[in-house]
Amino acid sequence: MVVFEKPGKENTEAVLRIAFERAKAMAAPAVVFPSGTGETADRAVKIAEALGYQGRLVAVRTVSKAALSGGNKMLPEKKKELEEKGVTVVSCAHALSAGERGISGKYHGVYPLELMAQTLRCFGQGMKVAFECAVMALDTDSVPYGVPVVSLGGSSYGVDTAVIITPAYSADILDVRIHEVLCKPGLYEEK
Repeated sequence: MVVFEKPGKENTEAVLRIAFERAKAMAAPAVVFPSGTGETADRAVKIAEALGYQGRLVAVRTVSKAALSGGNKMLPEKKKELEEKGVTVVSCAHALSAGERGISGKYHGVYPLELMAQTLRCFGQGMKVAFECAVMALDTDSVPYGVPVVSLGGSSYGVDTAVIITPAYSADILDVRIHEVLCKPGLYEEK
């Protein structure tokens, strides 16, 4: 396992190389990663091509945000461009918050998925994101059921964490299995 000094987007290139090298070696059917604007997806395409990875690239973005008045950080043109390059772009609600966050925000409670998300954050924000993106990709049939994939996560922008994970559908979220941590930040800093 590679441990980075600190979290953040400055680890993106190294994480993508580590992830695609391992994915190629294990013949993983997919590499899953967050990409809100498409920037990380662009970098993933270049590295996957350079390393000769032949599996599916799955960029996960969240559904349109209310704060953006129905808009999405990834512009429609960028989504189309990525899809033309063979990237599967997943758009769906966060697997570890979505509806629960709406309820807790209004009624000020804490609910099971939020506790699960916070527990994963104990390993770093990227671990929670990698876990969540893998589930979201499976929920949308973008990765095969019951097969390990490489999933990445990060802290705000870029990626700083990579794991080998067998996702489960969000309805069976307790069946997700993390097999190996490929890389992550060593020092988790609250923002």
